[in-house]
Amino acid sequence: MQVETVAQESISREKALQRLVTAFISAGLAFLILPGTFLGVWNLIAISSSRSAHFLSSPWIQAHGQAQIFGWIGTFVIGIGFYSLSKMGRLAPFAVRRGWQSWVLWVAGVSLRWMTGIYGWHWRIMLPVSAALQLAGFLLFFWTVRKHKPSEQAVAAQKPRPAEVWMRLVIASTFGFLGALLLNLGAAVCAAFVASGPALPPSADRHLLLISAWAFLVVSVWGFNARWLPVFLGLPQPHGRGLLTALAILIAGVITGLADALVACGVLLLAACVAAILSLHIFQPSVHPPKLNGIHPSFPYFVRGAYVWLLIAAALSICAPLFDRNGGIGGASRHALTVGFLATMVFAIGQRVLPAFCGMRVLFSKRLMLGALALLNAGCLLRVTSEIPAYEHNFALAWNILPVSAVIELTAVALFATNLAVTFLRPPAHLAAPSSPLVSSVASAK
Repeated sequence: MQVETVAQESISREKALQRLVTAFISAGLAFLILPGTFLGVWNLIAISSSRSAHFLSSPWIQAHGQAQIFGWIGTFVIGIGFYSLSKMGRLAPFAVRRGWQSWVLWVAGVSLRWMTGIYGWHWRIMLPVSAALQLAGFLLFFWTVRKHKPSEQAVAAQKPRPAEVWMRLVIASTFGFLGALLLNLGAAVCAAFVASGPALPPSADRHLLLISAWAFLVVSVWGFNARWLPVFLGLPQPHGRGLLTALAILIAGVITGLADALVACGVLLLAACVAAILSLHIFQPSVHPPKLNGIHPSFPYFVRGAYVWLLIAAALSICAPLFDRNGGIGGASRHALTVGFLATMVFAIGQRVLPAFCGMRVLFSKRLMLGALALLNAGCLLRVTSEIPAYEHNFALAWNILPVSAVIELTAVALFATNLAVTFLRPPAHLAAPSSPLVSSVASAK
């Protein structure tokens, strides 16, 4: 009887966690489509029409950036963090309740930040309030998962040992996340007193992007890649010391960038990327067959292609302070990083693991997965290659290509969101087809 009770509690807890992570992923998709990509397309069309990057107001551009970095990827990270840490060990019984409280604070903060940037309603109050809500939502998440303990079975089965390298990277990225949110709050408070509109000062915005993109998101991707790619791509186990070296070089690069030594910052970031790629064995042949059940077989090519975009982003970050006149090279570098690397990685890895996290489901359509990834990379290629000649040399053809690239990327986002939305609405794999071999594949994603 006691065994049945424990089993029922475990099942109820699993379902509650699945509902929680699905809520986070759904909110992230909403931020991705509306304030993220759609606003970005609108901004780019306006810039292309005027043929000037200075035509659009800073609040609109920053609202788009906040929705992209914190709105969808940040929301994904917090939701997956709640779910995965609870699966790896024991969290307090109130963890799910704390998760919903964090969701409310986080979603409210991100939504308010976007609306404040667009509409400017009482922005001197709402700008810092939105930043405070985001920080509060993250701190609630952090305070909950910091009490994570290994399960009793894991403790009994193995001797205590240092945290694995992938976990160290994820922990480092969590502190990068915290640093970005603290800077965001401090800059928002300062802007409320001295700015003329709902936008952070340019230097603070540049530093916020540096910490958010590199110290938080890039390091987080490296950590989860070290955990998953040996299974998903069949790669050799990552070189731990090399990954820690890459992390140290990246941190040095971020610190250098905060000191506005931008060329040195770019050189260090490129060196960190090369070290991470070598340590993760990204471009080495697979030593085991990749696990591609339930997803499109092109998955390994897009994951490896994302790291090509990462190298391009880092290389352009070196060129930007040397040759940039109107922001074209810097903008291309940011787009190669945020769309080429980060979005491609989320589109690829996300469609591999999120159906499993959100109720042991199987991805709805492999073709939609391929379409989303192909269009995303095609749009990013057009954007990066046209932004530099448009901004820097005012080439008419390049200005005309920019809005086309934006529409292609918006279509990719729509396909990605549709594929996940339909997946979440379908029944779990074990209910839809109990005998299907895909059930075991979905379980392995955990």
